[in-house]
This record gives sequence, C-alpha cells and structure tokens, in this order.
Amino acid sequence: MKRNLRKPFKFFSALLASFLTFGNLIPVQTVHAVPDTSVSNAVNFSTDVIYQVVTDRFADGNPANNPTGALFDGSCTNLKKYCGGDWQGIINKINDGYLTGMGVTSIWISQPVENIYAVLNDTAGSTSYHGYWARDFKKTNPYFGSFTDFDNLIATAHSKGIKVIIDFAPNHTSPASETNPSYADNGKLYDNGALLGGYTNDTNKYFHHNGGTDFSTYEDGIYRNLFDLADFNHQNNTIDSYLKTAIKLWLDKGIDGIRVDAVKHMPFGWQKNWMDTVYSHRPVFTFGEWFLGTNEVDSKNHYFANESGMSLLDFRFGQTVREVFRDNVDTMYGLDAMIQGTNTDYDEVNDQVTFIDNHDMDRFSTGSNNRKVEQALAFTLTSRGVPAIYYGTEQYMTGNGDPNNRAKMTSFSTTTTAYNVIKKLAPLRKSNPAIAYGSTAQRWINNDVYVYERKFGNNVALVAMNRSSTAGYDLTGLYTALPAGTYTDVLAGLLNGNNIGVASDGSVTAFNLGPGEVGVWQYTASASAPVIGHVGPMMGQAGQTITVDGRGFGTTAGQVLFGTSPGTIVSWEDTQVKVKIPSIAAGKHNITLKTSSGVTSNVYDKFEVLSGNQVSVRFVVNNANTVFGENVYLVGNVSELGNWNTANAIGPIFNQVVYQYPTWYYDVSVPAGTPLEFKFIKKNGSTVTWEGGSNHTYTSPASGTGTVIVNWQP
Repeated sequence: MKRNLRKPFKFFSALLASFLTFGNLIPVQTVHAVPDTSVSNAVNFSTDVIYQVVTDRFADGNPANNPTGALFDGSCTNLKKYCGGDWQGIINKINDGYLTGMGVTSIWISQPVENIYAVLNDTAGSTSYHGYWARDFKKTNPYFGSFTDFDNLIATAHSKGIKVIIDFAPNHTSPASETNPSYADNGKLYDNGALLGGYTNDTNKYFHHNGGTDFSTYEDGIYRNLFDLADFNHQNNTIDSYLKTAIKLWLDKGIDGIRVDAVKHMPFGWQKNWMDTVYSHRPVFTFGEWFLGTNEVDSKNHYFANESGMSLLDFRFGQTVREVFRDNVDTMYGLDAMIQGTNTDYDEVNDQVTFIDNHDMDRFSTGSNNRKVEQALAFTLTSRGVPAIYYGTEQYMTGNGDPNNRAKMTSFSTTTTAYNVIKKLAPLRKSNPAIAYGSTAQRWINNDVYVYERKFGNNVALVAMNRSSTAGYDLTGLYTALPAGTYTDVLAGLLNGNNIGVASDGSVTAFNLGPGEVGVWQYTASASAPVIGHVGPMMGQAGQTITVDGRGFGTTAGQVLFGTSPGTIVSWEDTQVKVKIPSIAAGKHNITLKTSSGVTSNVYDKFEVLSGNQVSVRFVVNNANTVFGENVYLVGNVSELGNWNTANAIGPIFNQVVYQYPTWYYDVSVPAGTPLEFKFIKKNGSTVTWEGGSNHTYTSPASGTGTVIVNWQP
C-alpha cells in the first residue's frame, strides 16, 4: 500500500464544515494554499495537471516571427510546414484564462531550442515545426520566440500558478546522411552559434556511425540512429559536456520540468549521470519517453523508471485506457489489472505521467462518441500518476498518424463537456490528497463497470464509471471508506452522476449506474497522523536538499530519517519538509518522518543516495566466451556497481554494435574521481560464474567520460 502513497499538491482543506441535506451529512471543504501544491515546488507534480502543447500548432501570438517561404503554411493545410504558433500565443491563452479556467497547472511545450532551417527534400517538404531537429541547444527557435519571449512565458505562467515543462531531445540533432553532406542540415551541431561539427566527416566522433536501428534489441536502438537522425555519441567528452551545460542554461531560465525524448535510445548510464547533473544544479521533475505498444510490458522500462533518476510517460496506462474506453478490445478487468500491475512494477507509480493520447499516437477521439473521450479523461484525472492532456483533446480533435495528430488547434471553446470535465476534476489534485497521493482499491467491477477508491490518510475519493453506451447496472454490495453521509457528484451531473448515500458500516445504498455514467464523490479531513505522500527527487548526494510532501507533519520541526540517520532540516511545515541528505552509505534507503511529538509516518522506500558526483564510464571486457543461456554482468566495489552483490550486478551487458562478441561493453554511471574495483561475471539462471584473478582496478575521471578495457580472467 505504501507504494501508492506518493505525490504533491497545492490546496488542502484546513476546515471541514457540514450541513444537513435530506437528513444526511454532506462534507463541505474550505481550501487553503499549502506548500506541497505551490507552483514553486518543481520536484512534485502529483497535484498538477499537465497540458501538452505542440507550440507551432496552438496559437500564433506574434505573426512577425513566422518563417517565410517553403518553411511556412499559414493556412496549416500542409501539416509538415510551420503554422505560426509561438510562445506569445501560449502567453495569450494563459492571460485570457483558457488554461487556468480548465484547471491546468502545468504546460509541457515543444523543445524550445534552435532547429534546422532546411526543408527536407521529400514529398511534403518536411520542416522542423515539431522542435525535434535541433541544431543549437543553447539558442531559441526564433519561430517560437526569443529568450525574452521565453522569460515572459515563464513569468506569465508562474504568475498564474502554472509550471512550465520543456521537451528536450539529447538523443540526436537532425536528419543526416553519411554520404551526402548537403542533405538538409546534415546533423550539424552548433554551440551558441559556433559550429562544432556535422555528420559527414565526423572526425571528432560526435555521432554514432552504425547505421539505422531496426529496433530488434535494446542495444541496437541505443547505438544506431533513430530513423535518419544524427545520433549523439554520449561517451564523447565534448557531447557530454555540451548537453550538460545546455540543460543548465534552460534550468537557469526557471523551467519547472523536463520531458526527455527517446530515453529508450540513449545509454542508461549516461542518462543517470546527466540526471545527477540536473539534480545537483537545480532539481526539477523529469520524465522520459519510452514508447510501449499495445499490450507491451517491458521489464527494462520498469528498471529505467526505478533506477535512472527520472520518471516515464506511462504508455502502459495510456495504451490500456485506449483499449478499454476507445477501442472496446479490453474490459474493466484489464484496466484494473493494469492499475495493480503498474503499482507493483513501478517503485514511484505516482510519479509516472499518465495520458490518453499525445503527438506520437493517433488522437483518442474518433469523432463518433464524445463520451468515450470524457470517460477516459475522468479516469486519468482521478487515477494515480501525473495526468497529461494533449492539446485539443478537450475540443475532441481527431487525427491518425503524424502529422494529422498534430493539426492546428481547432477551437478554444470553454463550453465543451470535455473542457468542463477537466475543469471540475483537475482541482481535486490540489484539494484532495487522496487523488494526488492515494492508494487505489477496486470496489466493484464487471466488464463495463469500474468502481475504485483512492485513499490517503483520512481523505477518500470514490469513482464509478460505466463504459457501456446501452446498458445500466444496479450496483449492490458496494462498500467504501467514505464516512457516513450523503455525497454529491463532483461533476455535478455533467456525466450523469448522482448523489450517493453511505451508511455507518461503509455500505453504499444500492443505485443504478446508467449507460456512459461517471460519478465522483469525495471526502477530506485533517490528518490525524503524519503521512508522506511524495519525496522528490528520489535520487541525490549527501548534502543535497530533497522535498518531502504529505499531511500531518505539524508545525514544529521533528526528524526525517534516512534509514536510521536523520537529515538536516531546512524548513518544516505541516504539509512539506525540506531536508538535506545525511552523510550515509550510498545505496537505497527508507525514508520516514517523525513529528516533534514522536509519531512516525509511513515508510517511503527506495530513496537512492549516490556515492558522489557521477560520470559515465564505458566498461569493456574482451574474450568473455559464453554458452547458450549465459550473459555477462558487471559488479564492483561501489553502490553504482552493486557493492559486490551479484543480485545487483549491472547487465546483461551488450556485445553486438559498438563491440562484438566475445567482447562485451556497457556505459555505467559511477562516482567521479573514484578508485574502482570490479569484475565481470556470467549468469545463467541462478548460476553465477566469477572471472578469476585479482579485481580489475580503474580510477574514474573527475569529469567527462571514461573507458576501461580489460580481458576476461579465466
């Protein structure tokens, strides 16, 4: 249960009043701002609703910065061209209340960096309107705006209680050709205007030159090009330094979050060391894109989310919701199984970003049944995780495939039912910690009906939905943790929900859940004991400050314990504590909070203390011959290498692209400037074979990247 108790939010009920209606008590809350839901809390998005904007397709606030010629189609008929959307357009929609009126508290915008100006020589004349064909990560895309415009966007958003997430793609630059240097911009990379190099004649080895990936293996996807995009060699010292200084520039601009593109296609070890750079400089909520197809469950996806220092877009959630509500190829039992399965597989399930559609998949709406969209939104907004809404979903925009799923915003109507579903439910993430941090329990289910409860401390939310468009169901035998009373539907009947009555034993008076109906009922109350809802970030070094959010901490400082070691308290409030990580052994630790009166909270587990500043080192072993079923792993003397525990060894490591069998390799995040001892082992099921000889030794570089090559010792 404790795994589900995770995430921040902004407003909490400090006062609970009640009045008599129909002879029953109806809870009424008064909401007050609290630190865990503040716009300044950049490490906790549990109380937020993200709105994803493809910047070029949202609103044109400044026609003067539009491109000209073959780059631009002002009518947005050719969706491969720029259409004119910019940061000023987003500012305008913040100021006119469209976003705040919907309850949006965070926006995720297209990658803001300078992109190529070339037009691809294809049938559509493709351009970089999407922001993913970077040429200079230290300059802005002028068609989105200047740095002054970006500063204004940050300031405007923050003044309205909205956080800003930037897309960032450190995997690649732009389309390139090994043999044709005149192809588009040919992957050229610039450093604040100064050319570093391009893909052809890449004598500095800034890029991989291993051909395009066929997606056959994890390794193949990392060290070969994604389609025709010039793929960064992250073990190159110049690239490593460049991408770290570039993200610091944007962090210093005041962004609140980072969505990292194509995390499945970059070395895990380099990404973990890059996240250490982010958290050491200015911690912000970070989540990556690891695409999963329909019904795909990938243990490497879970490992990445649990060990890399960043969260992920929850494709497992999104694909299942689409199957259940949109396509009717799965049932509510499948939906519940996904909720329970992800709760087990993700250590911080409430930090995974949930969605029903985005720019990389067909839009959810098919234009035939709006209630499907409305129900899927209601489910996402009341479920665990950080909900992200794709621009235009609230307007029922349709479109299959790229670029049809990225059309120009069709309307800014505030009267659609979908808009108002979001408007009603988004604020719950601020006002009811059960929605932001709560555990999830299934309360009643059949193929069409799902009734689930979110609970955090004394706070409860009960949600019932019937996806059938023709059949109603009598709900009998339903029990809830809601206290006795009569509860009004938070949606006020928008999706046909009604009041429910709850008896003193938790039984809900039988009622009929009609076709397409959704009802949401809630209760909030002051905390009777300390409960941690979120810790962020979940990785850091001794001396760094992390934020602990929850309820019932009290106003007098107590202790935050990392295992049994107390951290240094920086600030202490009833809903939020900031604490410095103590000097303790690197590795995973449980976090608990003890109030000044000696009451101990729940356990928030698996916080990772790093050994120190991280660097990426490539470990290579020659002549490691294996038999069928065997794989090679790496283990060593620091936590990042498993502390000699074979169960925590790194791997299985690679042997196909950069080096080939019987040579094996892996890029690993390790402490900088540290004498390392290590060995390679072979695993075959539960059988472990150690290499012989003495421990290999290597001192990691103080900065940059490193490579160590050894021979397998018989």
